[in-house]
Amino acid sequence: MNKAAIKTKEFNSWMSVVPGWKKHDASLRQNTQSATARMLHLAQLKEGDTLLDIACGTGEPAIPAAQLVGRTGKVIATDWVPDMVAFAREKADRQGMNNIEFQILDGEALNIASSSVDAATIRWGLMFMPDPEACVAGAFRALKPGGRLVIANWAGPEKTPWAAITLNAIKKHVDIPSPAPGATGLYAFADPSRNRALLENAGFRSVSIEPLSVPVIDVGDGIEYFSWIKDMAGPIASLFASLANDVQSKVARDAAVDAEAHSEIPGRVRLSGITWIAAGVK
Repeated sequence: MNKAAIKTKEFNSWMSVVPGWKKHDASLRQNTQSATARMLHLAQLKEGDTLLDIACGTGEPAIPAAQLVGRTGKVIATDWVPDMVAFAREKADRQGMNNIEFQILDGEALNIASSSVDAATIRWGLMFMPDPEACVAGAFRALKPGGRLVIANWAGPEKTPWAAITLNAIKKHVDIPSPAPGATGLYAFADPSRNRALLENAGFRSVSIEPLSVPVIDVGDGIEYFSWIKDMAGPIASLFASLANDVQSKVARDAAVDAEAHSEIPGRVRLSGITWIAAGVK
């Protein structure tokens, strides 16, 4: 599949789950706030700074960052999914935040002025770009000398049960070839060394990388877990939708059972995942 086809596929999959992201916004923000907080800490934001948040989705970490930089600072929040950006803008407006500039923009084709921002963040967006190098190069250009880029990408399936449970349930019933290492998708940056190489090859120095456990899902039972996955995980939801009805029923059943069996706490379904958080200095 060429890059244009990959981009179209990813765009369609994420557009399809915008209603789910709106529905689960409050719980998603709460469950992933540890990743947001760590990224903004590593970005070393201070009042008056300008942050570029690439692939901002429904406003994370753009909106919390806008609170940190204050009225004298600014956040430029970009994403190429219009409905995600529209919802993020609605949330910011409801909070009376006027220091965020939202742009519908392809992360691989950033047109941000050179040396104009103090820090940049990309939370769980690079994995779905067929040319992540172009995105990071654009962030490097936009940063002022000494500016910091912080990225987050998911570790492998063995470290991300919140997603792997459903993927494994699908694989039980459908022959799906495993993607090549580094292929565009949820696990494109599962190898921590690829995160480091991406930043270093773009020119960043003092690159660091660390794992962080994020409690992604916390719901009542396995049925709610599978409903959440279909609502939120664009590529997984698209894959599930392509299955025959009888296979869908089997996958839904198996995923719900396995989610309850692997829950981190009794009586509910709580599933975490390890995310790599890498940072570098221009």
